[in-house]
Amino acid sequence: MTATYSVPQKRKLVTALPGPKSVELQARREKTVARGAGTLANIYMDHGAGAILVDVDGNQIIDLGCGIGVTTIGHAHPDVAAAASAQAAKLTHTLFTVTPYENYVAVAEKLSQITPGDFEKHSVLVNTGAEAVENAVKIARKFTGRRAIVALDHAFHGRTNLTMAMTYRPWPERAGMGPFPGEIYSVPTSYPFRDGLSGLEAAEKTIDYINTHIGATEVAAFFVEPIQGDGGIVIPAPGYFKRIREFCTENGIVFVADEIQAGIARTGVWYSIEHHDVVPDLVTTAKGIAGGFPLAAVTGRADIMDSVQPGGIGGTFGGNPVSTAAALAVFNLIERDNLLGEAKRVEAALWARIGDWAEKFSIVGEVRGKGAMFGVELVHPGTKKPYPEALTAVIKHATTNGVIALDAGSWDSVLRIMPSVVISDELIDDAATVLEEALAALVAAYPA
Repeated sequence: MTATYSVPQKRKLVTALPGPKSVELQARREKTVARGAGTLANIYMDHGAGAILVDVDGNQIIDLGCGIGVTTIGHAHPDVAAAASAQAAKLTHTLFTVTPYENYVAVAEKLSQITPGDFEKHSVLVNTGAEAVENAVKIARKFTGRRAIVALDHAFHGRTNLTMAMTYRPWPERAGMGPFPGEIYSVPTSYPFRDGLSGLEAAEKTIDYINTHIGATEVAAFFVEPIQGDGGIVIPAPGYFKRIREFCTENGIVFVADEIQAGIARTGVWYSIEHHDVVPDLVTTAKGIAGGFPLAAVTGRADIMDSVQPGGIGGTFGGNPVSTAAALAVFNLIERDNLLGEAKRVEAALWARIGDWAEKFSIVGEVRGKGAMFGVELVHPGTKKPYPEALTAVIKHATTNGVIALDAGSWDSVLRIMPSVVISDELIDDAATVLEEALAALVAAYPA
């Protein structure tokens, strides 16, 4: 895809990173911002376009993180900015549950079209991914009359009290934050690199755990991330979700696809569950839906969604007019510019450029991914033992050399690569070269 951007799509460093203005801002931050709002790289951004961020010192940085999957269509897309600006000049808020407006309805109509399944669907719009998950829990409990909620090992569903209970690892999100709500259960998943099981074998292990530890008839909803993001870009083996979907149907369990990170064109389809040829009952959407504006949704079977009484779901800012205007622009861009195809191009470029890293670097256990969503699992050579120190070193090298990549994984040992789907092959190559420098240095320094 050929496009013209307000910022040249190339990496360019004019100061050391972080630069002097970023250092000054960091000093101000430490006096006023809570320590718990930690930061991967203390490099302060001023503007951006496409796959490039420009910091306050004028450095042009390749963004392989997209604010954790938000700016899938690229930074500050002019169509999204124009739609949001025009809406802000007309109407910024009324609250849809008081006096409604068309944008909310239009977004719900589009979600009915793009989410999997040919049945009638309804949606509720909220602000964040965690809020979408919480509402999906409420809806499933109301519909089934049951209380137990199942989530997969290595899952990440949010940072609210309820969604932290559904999130797998204790550090840093959950440490010292309890007590958490009850009737939340984490169950074994399919992790091909680590368990060596087929999809069916892993699914039967999951099902056995539910039957022996919880009881299938007690479960209201089974939440899955079709591709786990924070968990380390874990993609279950083929057939895993098909068997889990059958189990849910057999036992009256609401099957929920949490597509907050992997949905909205990131993996070459609208929703990543499509790769598994499975239709969920409910889908949660957030992050990439509005190009950087806060918006999230729960979409699903009309009978399930409508089991909740009027006033039982919603919120003050959910489906805000400006955010929904931005989302409608995003939907249009994905279709107009064939961004599903662009995600597939990015996938091909990443496989071609980094797909052999497990053979080239002894500390790389596996490279895996779909679309513009890849994980590189780092291990001690000759083993599958997680190597978190290596990840720390790779990210430090990358950020000081103008590449923003993300950490991930239950053991903090997976390099997460989630660029915009409009990133050029040239930027992928440049960023990969920077990352390779770090990997090569670590291999050379590894104790014999």
